[in-house]
Amino acid sequence: LYFWLFLGIYLAALLGNALIIMAIACDHRLHTPMYYFLLNLSLLDLGSISTTIPKAMANSLWDTRGISFQGCVAQLFLFSFFLGAEFSLLTVMAYDRYIAICKPLHYGILMGSRACVHVAAAAWASGFLNALLHTASTFSLPLCQGNYLDQFFCEIPHILKLSCSDSYLREVWLLLVSVCLVFGCFVFIVVSYVEIFRAVLRIPSEQGQHKTFSTYLPHLAMVFLFISTGMFAYLKPPSVSSHVLDLVVAVLYSVVPPAVNPLIYSMRNQELLHSM
Repeated sequence: LYFWLFLGIYLAALLGNALIIMAIACDHRLHTPMYYFLLNLSLLDLGSISTTIPKAMANSLWDTRGISFQGCVAQLFLFSFFLGAEFSLLTVMAYDRYIAICKPLHYGILMGSRACVHVAAAAWASGFLNALLHTASTFSLPLCQGNYLDQFFCEIPHILKLSCSDSYLREVWLLLVSVCLVFGCFVFIVVSYVEIFRAVLRIPSEQGQHKTFSTYLPHLAMVFLFISTGMFAYLKPPSVSSHVLDLVVAVLYSVVPPAVNPLIYSMRNQELLHSM
């Protein structure tokens, strides 16, 4: 059951994100900042879901539960990298839409081609730094409480449960700092969308208002699902932990967004749909 469920989600994510990447890369009309960031988001989604799902599918199909220590390190590093970069990129995308709608006269200056490349590179670099810090901190701990992770991929909270040293508090504090940064990004995203909605409400056209709200509300809902479930997974106390709850939360922040983002970001976008 896990295999077929994960296979369906994985194929949907591969198809949707690959179509977006090819459409943006091949259609010169889509070579704008908004689509450039969307292409980067699709690349990150493909990377994050490909880090966890194929191994989980293989384990389900062959009825095994094994992963090597090196494989676990690589999986945690790559997943942290893609996750951290996606948080940063979603913040950049919200800022891009805020400038485009609320300050259109400054858009060409603030979001020129060079600026777009720089902020996208900064998002990828922040993901790399996040992954490097968390991976080094997590696997520098002595792990002596067995070798069983009650999860379908190597997740930091479950690895910390295997530690037998008080030095795991160092990684806990690092996680708290990261969560605070993510929460700051989330607040920035919400404020940006609130300003967008306020600007749209001043538009006399009801059709324009309806189109904007139907486009950006799903974006905001998916960002909220992604960030809230991710924060809950890393901050929840051990007393509320259970296999089913951990599995559902992990799927909601690591599997659902990469599969649903292509639909959310192309649903009301006629330019992108025509290019596909």
